[in-house]
Amino acid sequence: MPLGERYVGDKSESRYCGVETDFDDDMTNLLSFNIHGGFDFLLATLMNPDYRPSLLGDDTSISHALPFAGSDLVLSPSQWNSHVVGKISSWIDLDSDDETIRKDSEIALKQEIAWASHLSLQACLLPTPKGTSCANYAKCLNQILQNLGSMQLWLRIQLDDSEYDAEERNPDHMGEGQIDSWELWNSFRLICEHHDHLSVALDILSSLPSSSSVGRWFGEPVRAAIINTNSFLTNARGYPCLSKRHQTLTTAFFNHSVQIVITGRPVHNIPVGASGSSGENPIEGGWRHPLRSYLDYLAYLYQKMDPLPEQERFELGYRDYLQSPLQPLMDNLEAQTYETFEKDTIKYSQYQRAVAKALVDRVPDENATSVTTVLMVVGAGRGPLVRASLQAAEETERKLKIYAVEKNPNAVVTLHSLVKLEGWEEIVTIVSSDMRDWDAPEKADILVSELLGSFGDNELSPECLDGAQRFLKEDGISIPSSYTSFIQPVTACKLYNDIKSHKDLVHFETAYVVKLHRVARLAHNQPVFTFTHPEYSTKKSNQRYKKLLFNIPSDTGSALVHGFAGYFDATLYKDVHLGIEPSTATPNMFSWFPIFFPLRAPVCVQPGNPLEVHFWRCCGPTKVWYEWCVTSPSASPMHNTNGRSYWVGL
Repeated sequence: MPLGERYVGDKSESRYCGVETDFDDDMTNLLSFNIHGGFDFLLATLMNPDYRPSLLGDDTSISHALPFAGSDLVLSPSQWNSHVVGKISSWIDLDSDDETIRKDSEIALKQEIAWASHLSLQACLLPTPKGTSCANYAKCLNQILQNLGSMQLWLRIQLDDSEYDAEERNPDHMGEGQIDSWELWNSFRLICEHHDHLSVALDILSSLPSSSSVGRWFGEPVRAAIINTNSFLTNARGYPCLSKRHQTLTTAFFNHSVQIVITGRPVHNIPVGASGSSGENPIEGGWRHPLRSYLDYLAYLYQKMDPLPEQERFELGYRDYLQSPLQPLMDNLEAQTYETFEKDTIKYSQYQRAVAKALVDRVPDENATSVTTVLMVVGAGRGPLVRASLQAAEETERKLKIYAVEKNPNAVVTLHSLVKLEGWEEIVTIVSSDMRDWDAPEKADILVSELLGSFGDNELSPECLDGAQRFLKEDGISIPSSYTSFIQPVTACKLYNDIKSHKDLVHFETAYVVKLHRVARLAHNQPVFTFTHPEYSTKKSNQRYKKLLFNIPSDTGSALVHGFAGYFDATLYKDVHLGIEPSTATPNMFSWFPIFFPLRAPVCVQPGNPLEVHFWRCCGPTKVWYEWCVTSPSASPMHNTNGRSYWVGL
């Protein structure tokens, strides 16, 4: 059953909870028992665990029927597809030193995956690699993946506390040949060429690694979290519960559409006739699934989660969806784009605050009725900044004269209608022109624009405001007055695979606007480029270069960097800020998603080894573009040389 009813589209697959089962050749009864017990799907072994190909002998004249758990007819196709995740035999060891075991494993793996594919299962759970080496296992699986179809393969990886704990990390405590389980996964997926049908199922034990170590998994393709009953504590009433850290982790899994699977035997003795931990009454007739109290507790955790804020629900469809940034100078925006931006009331209330403060500083109270401030909105669009400026004038009781400058002739039509509708004809003058080409009839006291992109300067605000600055008074005010871009390294397996699917260089050298969700932020972000307006320096240039050094926290362990998340923070005027840089982000604002700069080849960073990255902002006669590369711990190719793949046209 669903773990809880929430907003439509809120959690998708994460509503559902599965159970790991032992081998049973009566699949019909096994499914019925667990579905009626409240679970949504099974992790079910597909083949008798006693089967070994070598035991069949060499007599090829005899046709041996493989010992599957029933034929495909014991369940309907929809039952196989919706309620069963196949579990590949756990004895399989493709990197064994024993040649017989290795060959048996290779044969059995192919047979079982072929059977699962025949059943149209959505996914199969692969056994954990047995040792520190997984080369042959990954090689054999990679061959299978090339012709697999749509089925997902979940590699079972143990999330154990031998990973990097900030307090107790000591190489001497790690067993001979022991390896961080993330490194095991990383080796496996690298050999499998980052195949997008290869995912992870994490085994959650009673102790957890550090928060930083756990956090890197949220940038990986984790499909399931398998929680052992031994990981549950006992509350005061005798029911199973989880530690605070386990609760936080489970809630994070829910938020990332990771399905939960319960495994193990019941270790809590629930009083007969008692209700579940979430207050649910027993099933009629007094029968309860042996693991039902664990399911009830997970349902309780799910149901007590705060509902998604309206903004998050609005952005659900954009999560991890790559979008090309706007070309504001080359292209005219469509009405739908304007409408989306205009709904962001928080952004325009911040602009109104900034204009109000500027008006008060510009005109003392004693001159409020006699002095008219000249304000120019450059890039007026359909008028939201004009409205915000007029509201600021009304609020401060200042007189205002506005020039609304807009290059898009379609938006100018809407501007004329707005001015007439609101009766602003005596206050607002509409100018249909590119701000860089317009000859203003007078100088402005205040210059207002909303030309900022996700990376601050990536929609050519510096170039546009440089062109408009000539009609700002020497003591005039620019809103915004400055803005800074920021980047941070991230693990973003989904984004990387989406870009890789295009099979070309261009997509790996393009910066994307994306609502980041399934990512692991590996270090604190750092500032990159800053622009200030007005800028009267005679040596000014909009070209920039920055070298940045990121130190991944030592308790994170190794991590794979797929690219860099980018943000901006802008000072509109004095203490009025606007931005999406995570530590200072303007609450409830949705006009900008972060930007993502991918790496053609992901870079593996080891604990204690800094990540050195270089960013350039390059300017030519007709375009502006970024170039970027990594130089440590290993050198990457230069990305987007001469703007060959991605640029913003002037």
